[in-house]
Amino acid sequence: MADETEQADTDGDGAEDVAAELAPGAEGEATDDALTDEWAALADDDEDGGTARVLSQDEIDSLLGFREGGGGNERSGIEAIIDSGMVSYERLPMLEVVFDRLVRMLSTSLRNFTSDNVEVSLDNITSIRFGDYLNSIPLPAMLAVFKAEEWDNFGLMTVDSTLIYSIVDVLLGGRRGTAAMRIEGRPYTTIERNLVERMLSVVLADFSAAFDPLSSVTFRFDRLETNPRFATIARPANAAIVARLRVDMEDRGGRLELLLPYATLEPVRELLLQMFMGEKFGRDSIWENHLASELWFTDVELEAVLGKVNTNLNEVLKWQVGTRLDLLATPNSMVDLRCGEVELFRGSMGRKSEKIAVRIEEKLET
Repeated sequence: MADETEQADTDGDGAEDVAAELAPGAEGEATDDALTDEWAALADDDEDGGTARVLSQDEIDSLLGFREGGGGNERSGIEAIIDSGMVSYERLPMLEVVFDRLVRMLSTSLRNFTSDNVEVSLDNITSIRFGDYLNSIPLPAMLAVFKAEEWDNFGLMTVDSTLIYSIVDVLLGGRRGTAAMRIEGRPYTTIERNLVERMLSVVLADFSAAFDPLSSVTFRFDRLETNPRFATIARPANAAIVARLRVDMEDRGGRLELLLPYATLEPVRELLLQMFMGEKFGRDSIWENHLASELWFTDVELEAVLGKVNTNLNEVLKWQVGTRLDLLATPNSMVDLRCGEVELFRGSMGRKSEKIAVRIEEKLET
């Protein structure tokens, strides 16, 4: 009992010392009392067997990586780790060159198509998961599915309603200076779909031509959808590249988006990784030419094989100095010339001046 009393006194002294350290005298007696009570409560919990502390929701969100900002919670840490596996289009430098070519070509083609002053600009090129892109499409819109014939895969083109009505208005002779009429809550008519398909054919033709310096590919129009669920060309979690184009026709215009899954670009991935047109990966043409020229002056050793004989190991062990081995070769027998283990030529043996020579009569296939 004496030991327990002494131990309790010791614990009490320790609690008072810690409370004194946590709350200096300058803080006031109210602060000292509050800290002392809190320390005593924690000490009681430890004596009762250590009660586990329950985290609040804010603390849990903080541990998981949720951050407050921008009017709401941002992505969690786990989602950030998952999305970090996305491949950025910047790892495909030549893809930006392809879209720049497309913008220049499309500006000219759409001017001829609409007989109007058309300006096409590239807003951005981003990487996104295919499912997230379908969920972000503002409706109503038209989604054109096209196929890359040589790559045996599909792509997606989205035309927003503003561009649809602008194209229809321009092609049907609408007046300039009047905003295109926007009608909501009805499906697109057959005339509108046909006019948009004609525009899509122009875009796909230019898109194919934009890839010509890298790889010849034909983008063929497959179908036109108005429901994103029917335009699924890849798994929702698959990565894709989206290029957003802006088409301006004076006071009218709209947006055009081109989506290519990474699976579609896989056949030309090595070409898109180039930093500039015609780059050769891991190759130096100057060094290759120098090495090839020096190889012509390299000395190689040729062996003339007069004949071959097969024997067993038991006979070989009986050989002694002076043992004669019959090669079954005659002066007219053919001699094989080889370099290492590679047989190159076959010829007949003779003499030139004071040296034994072989006249090559046949080149062996290696």
